[in-house]
Amino acid sequence: MDSLPINHSLPPLSWLQAFEAAARLESFTLAGEELGRSQATISQQIRSLENRLGSELFHRLPRGVELTLDGAAYMPHVRSAFETIAASTRDLFATNRHTIVTLASPVSFVAGWLAPRLHELDAQSQRINLSIATINRPVDYDMESADLEIRYGDGAWPGVERKLILEERLSPVCAPALLETVVHWRQLPVIGLSGARAGWSEWCTAAGVPPLGAPVYRFDSFVLALEAARAGAGILLASLPLVEAPLKNGTLVRLSDVELRPRTGHWLTRDHRKPVKPETRVVWQWMINLAGECQP
Repeated sequence: MDSLPINHSLPPLSWLQAFEAAARLESFTLAGEELGRSQATISQQIRSLENRLGSELFHRLPRGVELTLDGAAYMPHVRSAFETIAASTRDLFATNRHTIVTLASPVSFVAGWLAPRLHELDAQSQRINLSIATINRPVDYDMESADLEIRYGDGAWPGVERKLILEERLSPVCAPALLETVVHWRQLPVIGLSGARAGWSEWCTAAGVPPLGAPVYRFDSFVLALEAARAGAGILLASLPLVEAPLKNGTLVRLSDVELRPRTGHWLTRDHRKPVKPETRVVWQWMINLAGECQP
């Protein structure tokens, strides 16, 4: 069954304006002054609203008014509706509105590299709203259909323009307090990551050390694995570009100078088939410039 038209149940806007102003100011007189109406008009409009709803909304006092229980329950909904309309009007029709640029990215890249640098994007003066959607599975990229994407891999994606932002560099890390509990860090519990990416066995081969034990903990998210490592759960083969902050502030320590460098990384990509907004080009170039500054 089709829904009824909004006007079937919606009181006139002027009545709702009178109600909201009177409730906020606790006075029909002050509400009239704010809305450019007489006190009598405000009183009549609110009475009409009460008759329409079949409920008294105000207690009339010798000086001013106060909401009844029904009025107090109704007020947040009316105010929220007005705020929603006001915000939508500003966003859609304000002369200084910004252009939205959408970016789809793995959450690990956003948390570990992009978020700490967002303040360097002069989005306000460039009139840009950057909307970031985090990706958990490759198929999520198709669902988002973003202006720009951060993809992890070897860069072999057809039909896209690509720039390497972060080359992968993997090395063991752990919480510093853990080192006090063992003779050598290789005795600590191992944290593993699911997925098709280089892991502990490849690092041990590159380092020329015996294989470690099987992971005691395994995560499908680098962000969660990193939190476990910071909490002292074990050693993590971490992506060094994504753990700059915890290494600098000492919540993690690096355990070896050996770095595993698989032929993968985080790439900034754009679909060739989509038109490019000027603001998209600004974000594209900004990220490329940042990547150049961050190269080791």
